Amino acid sequence: MKKLTRRSFIKKAAGSLLAMAGLGGGTYYYAREIEPYLLQVNEEDISLPTISPAFDQFRIIQFSDTHIGFHYDIQQFQKLVKKINELEPDLIVFTGDLVDKPHRYDWNENLTNALRKLQAPFGKYWVYGNHDHGGYGTDKLAEVMESADFQLLQNSHTVIEKEAERFILAGIDDVVLGRPDISESLQQVNPELFTVMLAHEPDIADVVAEFPVDVQLSGHSHGGQVQLPFIGHLYTPAFAEKYVEGRYNIPHHQLSLYVSRGIGTTRLPYRFLCKPEIHVYSLNSSSSAKLS
Repeated sequence: MKKLTRRSFIKKAAGSLLAMAGLGGGTYYYAREIEPYLLQVNEEDISLPTISPAFDQFRIIQFSDTHIGFHYDIQQFQKLVKKINELEPDLIVFTGDLVDKPHRYDWNENLTNALRKLQAPFGKYWVYGNHDHGGYGTDKLAEVMESADFQLLQNSHTVIEKEAERFILAGIDDVVLGRPDISESLQQVNPELFTVMLAHEPDIADVVAEFPVDVQLSGHSHGGQVQLPFIGHLYTPAFAEKYVEGRYNIPHHQLSLYVSRGIGTTRLPYRFLCKPEIHVYSLNSSSSAKLS
């Protein structure tokens, strides 16, 4: 895939700004001051024969790309925590990019305490994003998330158990700055069990699809942050150029991919026709081989 250079990013960013300016000052104000705060809760039903009836109506909440520190502060994150808890998740997953610039962020107990308040009886899990590894944040992120009772899935997996039934939750390292290893993450996994893969970058789905994985949850794209009528998104980062937002069924494979637009912004503090979002996935057993 083509790597995004600083020059190409600035060119695309300038195009975004010019496009919004052309739509008027009110649009610019809306994109900076209003839409970034309009959180959308998207609910998805996942029905597969590999899901045990014991997990019917089991709720997984995914949040991603908070980018705390860049036009998204701890007070906003605390409100997000409250919203997630109100949705009563069974399981919480975070798919990367917690803070925007780890080497410049003012690390304190407020963030750890907010993360710790997230409640899910079957656990809280996370994977690294490129911003988490960037800026020497790898060890600091691991320390903070562990203190907040989040379990890291870095080329590894865990077994979620209920009423003697199980499914697999796996995760890989960040594609851009980490060392992802799908085979290692699924080592000794029963391929007949329902399996969910957490991967920050969505475009790795074309590789994940070659493995016995049913669902991949990703972020990274921000949905492009800025979309225009009849044009769509103007820019997405490397490894989020093919799969940008929403659900995709990977052709000729069992894998379904869900890409979150995420919460925060990066590089430019705008969202236009691309609201921040969290996902609530409700599992259901099914006799068909299709996602509902």
